[in-house]
Amino acid sequence: MTTIDLAAFPPPEAIETLDFEAILAAVMADAQARFEAAGIAYDVGALETDPVKIVAEAASYRELLLRARVNDAIRANLLAFARGADLDHLAAFYDAARLPEEGDDRFRLRTQLIIQGRSTGGTEPRYRAVALGASLRVADAAVYRVGTSPLIQIAVIAADNNGVADAGLLALVAAAVNAPAVRMVNDTIEVVAAVTDTIDVSARIWLLPDASAALLEALVPALRAEWVAEGGLGFDLTREWLLARLMKTGVQRVEVTAPVANVIVPPGRAVALGAVNLTLMGRDR
Repeated sequence: MTTIDLAAFPPPEAIETLDFEAILAAVMADAQARFEAAGIAYDVGALETDPVKIVAEAASYRELLLRARVNDAIRANLLAFARGADLDHLAAFYDAARLPEEGDDRFRLRTQLIIQGRSTGGTEPRYRAVALGASLRVADAAVYRVGTSPLIQIAVIAADNNGVADAGLLALVAAAVNAPAVRMVNDTIEVVAAVTDTIDVSARIWLLPDASAALLEALVPALRAEWVAEGGLGFDLTREWLLARLMKTGVQRVEVTAPVANVIVPPGRAVALGAVNLTLMGRDR
């Protein structure tokens, strides 16, 4: 199951790009035309002290604020942009309610899953949404079957406890997905703790001649942060991914030495980055 990346969409055409100078120019052109129609000579618009120019600037700024408010109203009705109470009201249309202290990004993801899972059957997005809604301690959940087995497995990774879902958390998720209003009568569900494999990463780095030596140190936390943001259950750790994330501005060349092959991750498992060793090999053009 793939969740649509709302952030990757182009800006909505309904949201206007605001330009104060363009608005002011239009207002001044309108004023000029009205003066000419009335037979009045007006040629001092370029003066900052001109009363007409001062009033036009004030009117243009108020128009800018009004257009910005229209933009905000449009954003409030789009799932990709809505935040806070606006997101709460938008999600309520899909019977989604925010958990106490749940952040906008997590709630937005759950709302997407609830929308995807609205069907008469027990779909993967629906069970995942229910698992995420069981507790904020659920960092993520994978819904899958092994082979042709009819058993539905839900692997849970925790937001705490080093990612290990304890018995209490698994019980919360199991109760949520097995609730009469959630589970299809012909579904058998097993909730398990996701297995996390720790993988060490090593790479040789060549910097450009004018790159700061501090760049090498900054690459490690940046790599870890990007893995936390992009990785997760069933997300493969590939050498290509590592290469792409290490090729920051100022880096001339990267050779990934570990892992020696792509780490292919099944649905119920996840990868955690272990030691990250980056060796500066020198500078190159």
